[in-house]
Amino acid sequence: MKGVIWGHNVWIWIGVGVGVLAGVCAAFCICRIRKCSKSKSSEPGRNSSCSAPLHDHGSDSTSTIGSPRTSEWNNLSSRLAKPLRISSGSALGVPQISYKILRSATSNFTTVIGQGSFGPVYKALMGTGEMAAVKVLACDSRQGSKEFITEVLLSGRLHHRNIVNLVGYCAERGQHMLVYVYMSNGSLASHLYNEKVGPLSWCRRVSIALDVARGLEYLHHGAVPPVLHRDVKSSNILLDQSMRARVADFGLSKEEIINPGASSVRGTFGYLDPHYISTRNFTKKSDVYGFGVLLFELITSRNPLQGLMEYVELAVINTDGKVGWEEIADSRLDGDFDAQQLNDMAALAYKCINPKSKGRPSMSDLVQELTQIARKQDGSALMETWVSTPNAVYIDMSRS
Repeated sequence: MKGVIWGHNVWIWIGVGVGVLAGVCAAFCICRIRKCSKSKSSEPGRNSSCSAPLHDHGSDSTSTIGSPRTSEWNNLSSRLAKPLRISSGSALGVPQISYKILRSATSNFTTVIGQGSFGPVYKALMGTGEMAAVKVLACDSRQGSKEFITEVLLSGRLHHRNIVNLVGYCAERGQHMLVYVYMSNGSLASHLYNEKVGPLSWCRRVSIALDVARGLEYLHHGAVPPVLHRDVKSSNILLDQSMRARVADFGLSKEEIINPGASSVRGTFGYLDPHYISTRNFTKKSDVYGFGVLLFELITSRNPLQGLMEYVELAVINTDGKVGWEEIADSRLDGDFDAQQLNDMAALAYKCINPKSKGRPSMSDLVQELTQIARKQDGSALMETWVSTPNAVYIDMSRS
């Protein structure tokens, strides 16, 4: 009997030993796997942003820079499902600026100069003595999170004299901010619709139209791959101290994709391409449509949300889309404009809003047409614009 009991005990101890040995082996395997995965993720270059040569801020040269990392660009939705995070250091050459520096530069975020869907915008005095504009992502802005990532990854590689340059970003302490070159004369919309601001001269309106056309031409034909702005409107056109115009706000922008699938309609009512609304397919010609609406804004100082296009269509009955557009000119100009220039620009704008997208001109065509319009003289001003090379030289000579 004792022999039987002793035999049972032996088998029990053998089972315990085998179980302990299996547990040790399993733990060792798990540790080994984790160690291997960590070593792979820390390999040089595996998680680093792709490097790309960047042109000087304000350059007109054709961009040869590559697109953002495919994994980062294509997986925005999956990243937004987690706490918003951008790797430390810099993203595609865009410097990361500390929260402490931006808090000091904005006097503890008390220098508000604007408010948008993204969040508040502050004027900042940087340590270098330069002014900057700081866009802060609102805590309750879900869409703003996506726009923040888009602007950092995309705007950081776009450099042109008619594009508002991103100079830095902040992603710490649960705050997410974009730092831009400060545009001291505000938005084009503020000059068109604020009665406290004097009306823009006709010569200045033509100059702004050409500036915006150049900025969009760069996005469509200079950036590699091409970029679709997708929200061209007067409030997204900013003016610097010399009243030169720059295209801003790339939160809705995307790289052009061959044969894209249908997506939900995004943008601003009044500027939306009817073809885009019906097909859910945004193209370069959709930006052209928005630009056409913007041209009519410059001519009339009427808001697209307050019947601008209906006003234009009534005028077409008398103009046949070619001449006779003087009747829609901004009344604040008091007739102080070149009638031929106005008719030419209005006819060009009307081509841009052609219901059939294929019938609209390209942004390169528009730059050439507007350049010819700007070269025409009237009795009060002379504007010459040279565009013989990508590094265009602007000469704007006005006399009172």
